[in-house]
Amino acid sequence: MRPRRLVSLLLALALAACAHAKVYFKETFDDSWTERWTKSKWKEGEESEGDWAHTAGKWYGDEKMDKGIQTTPDARFYAIWAEMPEAFDNKDSDLVLQFSAKHEQKIDCGGGYIKLIPESSKDQMETFGGDTPYAIMFGPDICGYSTKKVHVILPYKGKNHLVKEDIKCKTDELTHVYTLVIHPNNTYQVYIDLKEEKTGSLYEDWDMLPPAKIKDPDAKKPDDWDERPKIDDPEDVKPEGYDDIPKTIVDPDATQPDDWDEEDDGKWEPPTIPNPEYKGEWKPKRIDNPDYKGKWVPPDIDNPEYVHDPELYHMAPLKYLGFELWQVKAGTIFDNIVVADDFEEAKAIAEETWGKTKDGEKEMYDKAQEEKKAKEEEERKRREEERKARGEDDDEEEEDYEPIHEDDDDYMETGKDEL
Repeated sequence: MRPRRLVSLLLALALAACAHAKVYFKETFDDSWTERWTKSKWKEGEESEGDWAHTAGKWYGDEKMDKGIQTTPDARFYAIWAEMPEAFDNKDSDLVLQFSAKHEQKIDCGGGYIKLIPESSKDQMETFGGDTPYAIMFGPDICGYSTKKVHVILPYKGKNHLVKEDIKCKTDELTHVYTLVIHPNNTYQVYIDLKEEKTGSLYEDWDMLPPAKIKDPDAKKPDDWDERPKIDDPEDVKPEGYDDIPKTIVDPDATQPDDWDEEDDGKWEPPTIPNPEYKGEWKPKRIDNPDYKGKWVPPDIDNPEYVHDPELYHMAPLKYLGFELWQVKAGTIFDNIVVADDFEEAKAIAEETWGKTKDGEKEMYDKAQEEKKAKEEEERKRREEERKARGEDDDEEEEDYEPIHEDDDDYMETGKDEL
């Protein structure tokens, strides 16, 4: 085939693939976002009810493009959801779920995950909350030093199954894109910032199905099964007179002290010392057991409870998605949500949004950190001058000094449109 014809064919195939790809949901949180998103009544009227602000946050690459929804205030439950224009049945199709999260509050404990919800949960969406059935729970979760991972939870037959191996999430204060792809061949990938972090099998990386094989519960170890790797040497014989060797002997080098008085001190007796000839209790030497068969293990049998599911990947028709979270310190901003049947399509959207603003966001963040450090240094010098003016020692403990925090109310204020 001629090179020109080959290029034309490849281009045609690429265009066909793009034409087939479908985006079922896309949200960039422009000013009309409240027309699509509904705040749940789950905690309505309670002190624990959280709220959502429309903001780009303290640092961004483009204030308009980077606007998302932000959890507020601290220590609350936050629940909000949206309906997709049409249901997505991923039968024989890839399923792609993607969104961005920015923990600009330097989160200490709280979730940052999204839920993809089946059409069957329609009657529960008004009070969407922790008990509302979902199809996928995906995204970062951070709490202290022990929990810093990406959740990928897949319900199956009434039970929620966590991915068995932890996937480390990002813990800084910048925006990061999380992408989950599930394929019809029951494999998956997790991407962070469009870089693959985990790939594997739904069968192997979750315990949705019981094991295909189990140990035979009725099997019994044969009576002649020898599990001893070592045995006493039957030909090893204890040396004659071995037991007659005493543990201690009289010290042959000991002499009676010159000031010893037998009338006052009694008859002098030399002390005893450990006998260098004594070797302890005799034991025959150990040798390899010629009859050793290893540790007995029951044989495997087919698990009567195992039923292979070739469509483990297949979800019930998907119609809603939402955030249902608890955070100790609020401030996470969510943006650029995509539900699609093609990773390349989702990737292109991420590159057109996050990809174009991430460098500017990092630059603004770095500048903010420099300004914060400068203010802290200025404050430190001011307090030092005050101490010197009062005649206090330079090394006196500054117990009441508090550094300026990036989340202070007067620090880089931005406008927020409350829901």
